[in-house]
Amino acid sequence: MQIVSTNVIHKFPNKVINIHHSFLPAFVGAKPYHSAYKRGVKIIGATSHYVTEALDAGPIIEQDVARVSHTHAIKDLISKGRDLEKIVLSNAIKLHIARKVMVFNNKTVIFS
Repeated sequence: MQIVSTNVIHKFPNKVINIHHSFLPAFVGAKPYHSAYKRGVKIIGATSHYVTEALDAGPIIEQDVARVSHTHAIKDLISKGRDLEKIVLSNAIKLHIARKVMVFNNKTVIFS
């Protein structure tokens, strides 16, 4: 986890893609899955977006979710979350490479 410099962001606008869990802003900090587990969340997710100067605030390219229940342990939430992150990042990269993403007003239009 690193903050991308302003120079890199300006040199490569809408070219750097980030991936993270979709618990923000509800569960911030080092152990969001633990916090989410304690609250009894029913859905976990992942978000892929272009990197901007504002942390985790860039135009969203792809998202996905998975349902969870009281039967899942923290390790299950983490595992499902990591799987979602891989899928969402992969899909975002495919869309970007295929030039199917257009950024407008900090939002994306995804062409099929």
